[in-house]
Amino acid sequence: MRVGVLASGSGTILRAMLEEALPVVVVVVDRPCKATEIAAEHGVEVEEVLRESYGADFDRLAYTHRVVDALERHRVDLVAMAGFGTVLEKPIHDAYPGRILNTHPALLPAFKGWHAVEDALAAGVKVTGCTVHVATLEVDEGPILAQEAVPVLPGDTAESLHERIKAVERRLYPQVVRDIVESGAPPA
Repeated sequence: MRVGVLASGSGTILRAMLEEALPVVVVVVDRPCKATEIAAEHGVEVEEVLRESYGADFDRLAYTHRVVDALERHRVDLVAMAGFGTVLEKPIHDAYPGRILNTHPALLPAFKGWHAVEDALAAGVKVTGCTVHVATLEVDEGPILAQEAVPVLPGDTAESLHERIKAVERRLYPQVVRDIVESGAPPA
């Protein structure tokens, strides 16, 4: 099973996947980021599908087609989103039905969206965590594949809590991907 990773940021989840020797054949990025350096360190090809706009003129549908084209050039079987900052449209779900994975820094269905860690702190919960799920067109709605709790500690900031969640993600997410790759079957 050939894995394509979508990344936008520091690449820590990508690094965890590559250090687990997962069969990543391409990393697709939407902006210049550290993930490209990490891919290069591991000999993995990078496709830059750069997002030209962050304004109202952004053509999300056309952009999604460009991402799908990049993945298809590498004959990807499974897509793993690893901090990818652009929400994609229906064509990627049509191309990879039930074969797109994501990790989210909360115990879904709680605290969906971009500010999950801040929202958990604002709600005063004692426990949050991370979720690995199948990505669907509806953001943070797909079937849950794995979850792990992370305690909220007195004095936690968004940064300190998020770092503890990321430590769990870097272990849990690669294991879920490995399980799917070894089973040879899509997760959903």
